[in-house]
Amino acid sequence: MTALYLDDLHVGQTFTSGSLAVDEAAIKAFAGQFDPQPFHLDDDAAKATLFGGLAASGWHTAALTMRLLVGGGAPIAGGVIGGGGEIAWPRPTRPGDVLTVVSEVLEVTPSRSKPDRGMVTLRSETRNQRGEPVQIITMKLVVPKKPVG
Repeated sequence: MTALYLDDLHVGQTFTSGSLAVDEAAIKAFAGQFDPQPFHLDDDAAKATLFGGLAASGWHTAALTMRLLVGGGAPIAGGVIGGGGEIAWPRPTRPGDVLTVVSEVLEVTPSRSKPDRGMVTLRSETRNQRGEPVQIITMKLVVPKKPVG
């Protein structure tokens, strides 16, 4: 898909990413480096937690979401450049899950002070293979306008 500029985006526009499988080894590797809590690292320990089993770190899910967005799930010219947002994890990402991101443009606002760009509010749901959201993020993205000339 062609990269989209601010001028190409409109409220209600949607995008769907490719898919990415999550395995137990990746969950444990990420957690070991960035979020070393027992429910991300140890199957038996995780069973005794509110997760009831091994769960990926929410930050791992966020990183996988970014990979899917950058890989075509948010075809924004200049890249996916965040200006803030809100994130929720309504259910855990589990080993064996296959993630897909579905995004919708909620708002497009040209900048008053910087005529070469604007802000786009994008709501992205990262869903597992059953269509259940494992992450919902609403983010403001800095998006360039089409170059003149």
